Amino acid sequence: MRELSSEQVSDSTNAMPAAPKGGAAMTLQFAEFVFDEDRRQVLRGSEPVRLEPKALGLLALLLSRRPNAVSKPEIHRAIWPSTSVSESSLPGLVGDLRRALGDDGAEPKLIRTVRGYGYAFCGTTLGGPGSTSEACRWIALRAGREVLLPDGVHLIGRGERCLIRCESPRVSRHHAQVRVTAEAAFVEDLGSRNGTWLRGERIEAVAEIQPGDTVRVGPEVIQFVPADRNALTVGD
Repeated sequence: MRELSSEQVSDSTNAMPAAPKGGAAMTLQFAEFVFDEDRRQVLRGSEPVRLEPKALGLLALLLSRRPNAVSKPEIHRAIWPSTSVSESSLPGLVGDLRRALGDDGAEPKLIRTVRGYGYAFCGTTLGGPGSTSEACRWIALRAGREVLLPDGVHLIGRGERCLIRCESPRVSRHHAQVRVTAEAAFVEDLGSRNGTWLRGERIEAVAEIQPGDTVRVGPEVIQFVPADRNALTVGD
């Protein structure tokens, strides 16, 4: 992800700058969210998160400078250029951003306050330079979007804690889970009503995912490919 200077974050309704021609607009994943630089939006699953332009601009700036803190004067110049605002404007904007992301200022997991200085993004990220998480090993492809999967257990379902989030009412809140290790990836149904299907067969126990496999939960189909795209040509 490109680093944004103070002057680049606009005060207009289009508060996040467009990627320059030829530039690499990045998709960055954190918690259950995806920051899409090219589309200028934050997604939770496939649903856009409601963010005012200034809140989106603040998030873009903090993400571009992660894990370093950004000073209050620099944030003011970026978000309110050539405009005088009250001292409460920035804390209020940070509060709006935290509420939209479900973060808690008392115990921050995404946006931390650096007392006497400014703010910093402190969450774990995937998908761009400066990412602080373990390496992505697999990618889940659903509805034209990618979800990056590092080592660990990742939920599939309608619940807010699900990394692979579905909308259909035929999908349970915590429908299934995918466990990713250095050697392989496995899928397991979590007692869902409509079951979890791998390669066209309903699974009754933990099953190993092969590169290019599709998993169906309710009506939703998810394809899994290795993060190393050289290991597979999708559709083979």
